[in-house]
Amino acid sequence: MTASHAPATCRLASVGERFSERVAFDEASIRAFARLCADFNPLHHDAAYAAASPFRTLIACGPHVTSRLMALTATHYAKTCQPLGLGFTFRFVRAVPAGAALDMQWDVTAVERKDSLSGDVVTLDGRAIDDDGVVYVAAHGTLLLRPRHDGAHPC
Repeated sequence: MTASHAPATCRLASVGERFSERVAFDEASIRAFARLCADFNPLHHDAAYAAASPFRTLIACGPHVTSRLMALTATHYAKTCQPLGLGFTFRFVRAVPAGAALDMQWDVTAVERKDSLSGDVVTLDGRAIDDDGVVYVAAHGTLLLRPRHDGAHPC
């Protein structure tokens, strides 16, 4: 066995595992991220325009929230293995206003060994949620987790 192949009994994730991160969406980060991804909707840049909208404030662009959700999976699993995103879907439930602080959360719902890919296919359900339990973005993701090529893995 090489460092790139985990034993069939090795699991790099577990059903029921939950991980999360707190993210603050202030006006500066909303504007900066929208600029970075070339989203020039005035709802992300112009405070006066946004104040006159139904949202009454700047709102984060969709890629801002979804990028933070996806990045969390990579950051979480890269500590112990090599994660590769296979697919993500998102449902925007409500706009994320400037000043919001949300928990980006993921729950592992399935883990399937895939020998042909030398790793585990992990299915997750996620959300961007506030302290009152209000969901702003619902998510579903699939990752391939492989042992790290440097041999540093939990098995």
